[in-house]
Amino acid sequence: MSDEETETLAGTVAEVKEVGAGQIIVRQGVSLSECNLLVAGMVCRYKDLHGGQRQILELHLAGDFVDLHSFPLKRLEHNIRSLTRVRIAIVPHDRLKRVTEEHPHLARLLWFSTLLDAAIHREWILSIGRRSALGRVAHLLCELFVRMDVIGAVHDGRYPLPITQMDLADATGLTAVHVNRMLKKLRDDKLLTFRNGEVSVHDWDGLSRVADFDPAYLYLERRPR
Repeated sequence: MSDEETETLAGTVAEVKEVGAGQIIVRQGVSLSECNLLVAGMVCRYKDLHGGQRQILELHLAGDFVDLHSFPLKRLEHNIRSLTRVRIAIVPHDRLKRVTEEHPHLARLLWFSTLLDAAIHREWILSIGRRSALGRVAHLLCELFVRMDVIGAVHDGRYPLPITQMDLADATGLTAVHVNRMLKKLRDDKLLTFRNGEVSVHDWDGLSRVADFDPAYLYLERRPR
């Protein structure tokens, strides 16, 4: 994205607001006329069953449009909730419409963002359907390492992860007790440590092997305009 395009996108922001942890940012089924660009913090997409069980569908980090799908769809079939205190830039749909009509490269980048979400969803489906419990937890933490590195949040093999083991359980389709056991296994094998809201990766190659992790689905390579 060029400096001019960055300035153009910044010009679409109507307001920036702070939201506390544990708040619903977008509620499923509600008519929407704006999108939310995450400036700081972490949010999740999730769906609930009538019995109260929650499945986290994706984790979003700073720089993500968390509900860009609402621009063409006008509503979502899932909820979006803050996992930490977050800062969000509000972008009205009418301003996005103008940008996509006047700036075709920006329109393609926004389209790419939704396609990347879909690629992440497919990888998560594979994890829940075919990976072992240990592989699921390891893969999620590998993915977050790579995505955190992209936004400059990895330092000396460590990155912040201020969420609970229950959140990890809801993202991997496991119980919190099972997640705790898998984290202990990863720690005992000297692959990583998750403590006090921070992940420390001790052996990236070993962790990647356990996770069967291939970052190709994150499409990190530079692409022609």
